[in-house]
Amino acid sequence: MSTSSELTLVRAGTFAVLGADGGITGRRGTSPDGLFRRDARHLSRWTLTVDGTAPGVLVPVAGEAGAECVLTPPGTRDEPPAYTVFREQALGEGYLTERIRLISNRDTPVSAVLDLTVDADFADQFELRSDNRRYDKADGRRTATPTPDGVVFGYERGADWLSRTTVAADPAPAEVAPLEGESTARLLRWHLEVPAQGAAELLLTVAAQPHGAPANGPWATPETAASEQTLDAAEFTGLARPQASLPLPAGAPDGLAAACARGLRDLAALRVPALGPDGEELRVPGAGVPWFLTLFGRDALLTSHFALPYRPELAAATLAALAATQGTEYDAFRGEQPGRIVHEIRHGELAAFRQVPYGRYYGSVDATPLFLTLLDAHALTTGDTALAARLEPQARAAVAWMFRDGGLSESGYLVYTPDPGGLVNQNWKDSEGAICFLDGTQAEGPIAVAEAQGYAYDALVRTARLARTVWGDHAWADELDSSAWELRERFLRDFWMTGPGFPALALDGKGRQVDSLASDAGHLLWSGILDEEHARRVGRRLLEPDFFSGWAIRTLAAGQPGYHPLSYHRGTAWPHDNAVIVLGLARAGLADEVRDVARGLLDAAGHHGDRLPEVMAGYGRTDHPRPVPYPHSCSPQAWAAATPLAILTALRETAAT
Repeated sequence: MSTSSELTLVRAGTFAVLGADGGITGRRGTSPDGLFRRDARHLSRWTLTVDGTAPGVLVPVAGEAGAECVLTPPGTRDEPPAYTVFREQALGEGYLTERIRLISNRDTPVSAVLDLTVDADFADQFELRSDNRRYDKADGRRTATPTPDGVVFGYERGADWLSRTTVAADPAPAEVAPLEGESTARLLRWHLEVPAQGAAELLLTVAAQPHGAPANGPWATPETAASEQTLDAAEFTGLARPQASLPLPAGAPDGLAAACARGLRDLAALRVPALGPDGEELRVPGAGVPWFLTLFGRDALLTSHFALPYRPELAAATLAALAATQGTEYDAFRGEQPGRIVHEIRHGELAAFRQVPYGRYYGSVDATPLFLTLLDAHALTTGDTALAARLEPQARAAVAWMFRDGGLSESGYLVYTPDPGGLVNQNWKDSEGAICFLDGTQAEGPIAVAEAQGYAYDALVRTARLARTVWGDHAWADELDSSAWELRERFLRDFWMTGPGFPALALDGKGRQVDSLASDAGHLLWSGILDEEHARRVGRRLLEPDFFSGWAIRTLAAGQPGYHPLSYHRGTAWPHDNAVIVLGLARAGLADEVRDVARGLLDAAGHHGDRLPEVMAGYGRTDHPRPVPYPHSCSPQAWAAATPLAILTALRETAAT
């Protein structure tokens, strides 16, 4: 999460977190700064001094496609600074460019010494997160090698791992010197002559070349890099395609257009490179900054669902990328099973050396059914069945996984067993303790969470439609339809809690109802596993004050022993969770409830510059006049960025009824 004094730039799998002065300090913990690519920090120091002093911030860093700030050396009213420092920065794919200009404020020439301290620690993001683990990297070696125009930082581990960060400057620095007591940090120094009322200028490029990444493309200036990103975003958002403008319904709430536009710009920036089944290059939604700028199955699938009516290319790319990484064998370390859709893909050092299981990690109970629902939804929405025809083998493998390893055949439900080496919970509420009984204790597995059963039901119904209309397999379609209806009947019998009149959050390994009142129930309206009577009852219950904060529906209803307004999944409010619920409310015909949640979310977006954060604290409007931030929220974040598009769809559907 960026603070108000910081700026995050994102493009094509590369991101930079810059301080108010445009610098980088090497901070760790919950909010690290630096230049990042493929799960590693490629620039950990980038600090500027002029004439031996850090200049003060006159205008803090700001921008979107690029960053700009204005700095000034010390001065007084009687002796104002001799020059002012202007910094302009922008991202390309795999690099950061910067122009530093010293503009003279005097009518006589000025001399200045400009120093830039630079370093690259190549820290893996799992190290930076301070997850209380210690990672053995004893055989890793960092180097710093001067070049004619700067310095090259390297990191080697064994014979097969090499990452580099190249810093190049024009003009070249007069000196490249080590810093006392530091292993690789280097000081780059320039002696600048600034003409009277004129300017002196430096152009710097930092190229991040992670291990295994393709070679960087041509470097650009800050202006051209920012221009490229602006054009790319304009094409995706539709600003360059007037015919693709978003169709707002009559009487749309205030802020809807602005939130949709903001969300589309964020989605454009968050796309990351991926490969399809035939090696084709794709761009798919990366989950979010700073921790998740990579392909996450569940996140990309839900993001693509939300954006499908308006940007179907996201769904096509996501489906192809996930088909290419679908499980093919059994690997207990990373949870891989044949047909299972991947949860996340990491490219960093710790994943490559199997010190964490997340290089290609499959610990998700819901990505596989969501893959199937999106495949059919894409065909229905676009009218193009070519992708569904192409991915028939992957779809059949996904269905087979649901019955075989997913648990449908053995237990009648999709289940997961907590993974002590990976994720304890494998639904979207994947933090430890999130699937809790009313008293707050974590359920023990194998666990069947409610919303995954709804996704499974929808996946069976939709895959049956594809089998019947695209693949010509009517017998299999009939089998899938029969399984879907049996699951629907079984679910209502086993999950419905007669006392509160609400679905259980889950069934634990003993078949007991996990009796917390949780927002997961709202997903059941979207999937259609509940009949109309039960769906409407759940939808109205979610709008009561213990659930609905006035900004959004909480993950756990307030007042329960397990509730905490700052718990990641036990009391906070997630925009994407609400997006699924809003789509479900629309499906159930609850137009008033759709409008109430839509207004709350859009009001919250208005307090965040029209951008919805990943997650908000559970405090309500009566507690504070503004939505209270969750302290570790990602921003921008893909499924939050796509949430206004889901709101738009729900409002259009209810307006038509």
